[in-house]
Amino acid sequence: MKTFKITTLIYLIILSSTLVISQNVMISNLHNPNEPSIMMNPLDTDIIVAGANLNNYYYSSDGGLSWNENTLVSSAYGVWGDPVIDVDPDGNFYFFHLSNPASGNWIDRIVCQKSIDNGQTWNDGSYTGLNGTKAQDKHWSIVDRTTGTIYITWTQFDVYGSSSNSCKTKIMFSKSTDGGDTWSQAISINIVDGNCIDEDDTVEGAVPALGPNGEIYVAWAGPNGIVFNKSLDDGITWLTEEIAIDPMPGGWDYSIPGIDRSNGFPITKCDLSGGPNHGTIYVNWSDQKNGTTDTDVWLTKSTDSGETWSTPVRVNDDPAGKQQFFTWMDIDQTNGNLFCVFYDRRNYNDTNTDVYLAYSTDGGESFVNQQISETPFVPSSGVFFGDYTNITVHDNVVRPIWTRLHGGQLSIWTDVTPFEILSSGEFETQNVNEAIQYPNPATNRSYVSFKLHELSNVSLKLYDQQGKEVHTLLDNEQKDYGKYVIPIDVAALNLHTGTYLCKLSVNGSSKTLKMIVVK
Repeated sequence: MKTFKITTLIYLIILSSTLVISQNVMISNLHNPNEPSIMMNPLDTDIIVAGANLNNYYYSSDGGLSWNENTLVSSAYGVWGDPVIDVDPDGNFYFFHLSNPASGNWIDRIVCQKSIDNGQTWNDGSYTGLNGTKAQDKHWSIVDRTTGTIYITWTQFDVYGSSSNSCKTKIMFSKSTDGGDTWSQAISINIVDGNCIDEDDTVEGAVPALGPNGEIYVAWAGPNGIVFNKSLDDGITWLTEEIAIDPMPGGWDYSIPGIDRSNGFPITKCDLSGGPNHGTIYVNWSDQKNGTTDTDVWLTKSTDSGETWSTPVRVNDDPAGKQQFFTWMDIDQTNGNLFCVFYDRRNYNDTNTDVYLAYSTDGGESFVNQQISETPFVPSSGVFFGDYTNITVHDNVVRPIWTRLHGGQLSIWTDVTPFEILSSGEFETQNVNEAIQYPNPATNRSYVSFKLHELSNVSLKLYDQQGKEVHTLLDNEQKDYGKYVIPIDVAALNLHTGTYLCKLSVNGSSKTLKMIVVK
């Protein structure tokens, strides 16, 4: 087993027993990972499991600050990428993927492997969708947090990649009521079939969601744009006519400079928070309705179980003309807040790429955009980058996951910035005078947040009320441009109840922040 400690795009500093980090954490750069998936256990948000192509898996027990990677996941049915991680009400994790059996047909079924030890080990798995020589591809899942029933939807190709008019694609559905041990017979739920070329007129991108009364909602893209279907009887019957959501001009298969291939698959989620938007269905996607040089991220919603849909809201809030792509969405089911993660080129005139998080606290009426990647990267069309990002959120713990290419090396990353800091107006702190310390009072851990716009000498020291230095967090360290969130481990430093002073110095300018510790 290999253990990967926190890594940032700047560097690590370890002083005494305190780990000083920025907010980005590299999960792994082994085995050319891409198409990542991530899920946290809502029973304990410190427990997080992730996966990446082709058969990489990772687990964290400290909220994503550090990650472990065991040997690659394997199954008698073969593993061929498209990882999807999910979790059930008991905290068991599931790793869904495509198959590549030693004997048989390539991607001929959807495989489900289960972990009962927080992602450390996986069983050999079960499968659904086997249908002769037909190819089964692009699956996503949802688990009922009350009953534990698992629902999965995907695309079935008569012959993958065939241009024959007789070859069709369908959206398939299956479920498991016994923790992934067995699966119902797969059925098709689409009315209008697609072609098998794996492009705009192929039906793909089916992501299931559950309604407040067990309704099953699914949207996907295809020859009629983004369409929707639903079942009110646990997947036994479905609508006989698809409901149109958006024409998706330009289709889901479009071109982004520097990306081997790109798509705008829709992501479907439903608010089960019990809040003011309880029961609202949201669909998030990206397309080029504003032109091939202006890909945008969109959101629409339905408040009547999918019968009608709102005019799409543009999620990215930059001026027109730049590229935003590979979006994914999640809902914090404790409060109904929406979160989207996507790649973004608003700051550049070339293929330099950042990662942005957009969140909405008003039911998708408006979004706040925050850059969460510390430095840009430049993808290459000669390196397969995958088809999607991912994000998991619960109780204000936000953990996105994305792929990065640097120096020809693929890696996958997350961000561990506390949402209280991310959502405060101070996240984009411009200088030392606007630095913040949070939370206050502090019990176990506190943070000092600031941003640098140039290479700077930085010191951060902690003093007690009598002016005696308690701990040196940064000692005239040289740090480059970027955002920094520096934790103060109250417990490890054995700080007693009282008032402490955090003195931040940047190139000779200083600011003292008062920190109250309550035990």
